[in-house]
Amino acid sequence: MRLAATLALCCTLLACATAPTPATPAPSGYDPALAQRLGADERGMRQYVLVILKTGPATNLSDEERTRLFNGHMANIGRLAEEGRLVVAGPLGANERQYRGIFILTVTTIEEAAALVVTDPAVAAGVFAYEAYPWYGSAALMELPAIDARLQR
Repeated sequence: MRLAATLALCCTLLACATAPTPATPAPSGYDPALAQRLGADERGMRQYVLVILKTGPATNLSDEERTRLFNGHMANIGRLAEEGRLVVAGPLGANERQYRGIFILTVTTIEEAAALVVTDPAVAAGVFAYEAYPWYGSAALMELPAIDARLQR
């Protein structure tokens, strides 16, 4: 009797171990059209480029020139966001590395990011230098510009 029970248990375990694993069903809230529109992969993620702006070599500018370049910097941020190429931008707090702000761009290569970053007048003038890195993040970030527009007065 014990031998029969042991054999039955072993057969059951073996059957379970060799049976194909059923596919994991999509979460009930999964929206394939939204995933496609946002460029999401199967994990709900996509590729971006993270740009870190840092203090550049141009430090001896007049207040008037600095104001003009900063206004151009902000206008460029607005343009890139409107074109759908920029999903996040913002300043960083004071830090020992001289990092000044970040961009998250909707491009997939450093070269594409560089072509966009150099359109910033403050970068072109040397007020800011930058570093750029591939970054893999949530495709939901693509919705931020539309949400942001609803929050600004």
